Amino acid sequence: MDLNNILGVVLAGGKSQRFGQDKSQVKLHNQLLIDYILKEIVSEFKETLVIANQPINFMESKNISVTKDFKSGVGPLGGVLTAMKWIKQNNKNYEWISTFPSDTPFFTKKELKHFYKKIIIDKSKLFFMKSKNTRHNIFGLWSIELMDQLEADIIKGERKVEVWANSIGVNIIDIDYKEPDPFFNINTKEDLEKAIKIIKND
Repeated sequence: MDLNNILGVVLAGGKSQRFGQDKSQVKLHNQLLIDYILKEIVSEFKETLVIANQPINFMESKNISVTKDFKSGVGPLGGVLTAMKWIKQNNKNYEWISTFPSDTPFFTKKELKHFYKKIIIDKSKLFFMKSKNTRHNIFGLWSIELMDQLEADIIKGERKVEVWANSIGVNIIDIDYKEPDPFFNINTKEDLEKAIKIIKND
């Protein structure tokens, strides 16, 4: 698989309502939460795009760009479409986008490389990760060819990634892992406390 054809995308445009503040900007063990995922993926792609609707801080890199959602309140599907539009508007040649959440501090490039290794690219235009019977819809590989269909469905009111992916047809890749869970995500202050304990015990 040619990673030069893929734009890395970190979806950081959510409202973090359950957390009470922008969780991507929260410090975990003296590091911004968003930087955990960025430090794992930036070296894997020619470019990485961060989608955020407010000014945010993140690690310095000449390979990271930032943009706002094309429309607010549309959820992760809106972020995916925003990335696809960014490619077109900036005359980039990427054929795929690879999406990541901003709140999973234990995800590593090891899982990402395993994901790509198991993909049969002609099998689908959409691939998601799965672990221990749980599907991780934000960890995905999306063909740019899906852009027009995605935009039409968002205009019609579709907001749920799982529903839309199932309607399109998605290929699921199982990811094995050892603790800590690379897909553990921080939604609440309690989750942050759990992550702190995991780091201390590691």
